[in-house]
Amino acid sequence: MRLIEQTEHRPYPIPSRPWIMAQTWNRLLFAHWPVPISLLLPYIPASIDIDTFEGTAWIGVIPFEISHLRARGLPPIPYTSYFPEINVRTYVIKDNKPGVFFFSLDATNPLAVAAARTFFHLPYYKADIQVNTKQNTIHYSNQRIHKNAPSASFSAQYSPTSAVFHAVKGSLDDWLTARYCLYTSYKNQLYRGEIHHAPWPLQQAEAEIHNNVMHPVLSPSILQTQPILHYVEQITALFWLLEKI
Repeated sequence: MRLIEQTEHRPYPIPSRPWIMAQTWNRLLFAHWPVPISLLLPYIPASIDIDTFEGTAWIGVIPFEISHLRARGLPPIPYTSYFPEINVRTYVIKDNKPGVFFFSLDATNPLAVAAARTFFHLPYYKADIQVNTKQNTIHYSNQRIHKNAPSASFSAQYSPTSAVFHAVKGSLDDWLTARYCLYTSYKNQLYRGEIHHAPWPLQQAEAEIHNNVMHPVLSPSILQTQPILHYVEQITALFWLLEKI
């Protein structure tokens, strides 16, 4: 079955207009920490609400590698279709559509950074990221190098520890990962970007996080809590143009 036809897992239909971009996410780690809502509020537009699970908000740090990046109807662009990325995000909701709000997205590809900042109004930053895989363990390090941007760095090693499973609907595993849109704000205007992919092929994971200075909310008191970890070997996603809300 084509990806665009796999929709039974979604909470609402895919857009009727054509998707514009596809990319594959590889060797991805979800690392999530519970945080008080009050710590997130200064960073969230007033026009959207922070989403919570049983009254608790969450912040996630997600390192991974992008491949097969392409526009609809075109092949991948040589030398620009693969690069590592790491994002920091929380969860919001608007008009009963739960989604992702990104605090930052660091990537090594300057063209992708410029395009995402211009066309998707996302806080992308140029970064020096090193990724190595040794005996099924991913060694990942990030240092932001974007001019005039807040400093940020991350280093960890992580690996899967279970067989693949699909999260039970309504569970925390499902709530943290099954999001089919993103929200962003530009010049006081809120936008929504629709996303589609198959159900996440999740695995339990273990990680040693050596350095995590990716956002002010991630203070030592927050990071002393053991994160919830998930690993995903690979999944392909489709994206639509932003729409004003």
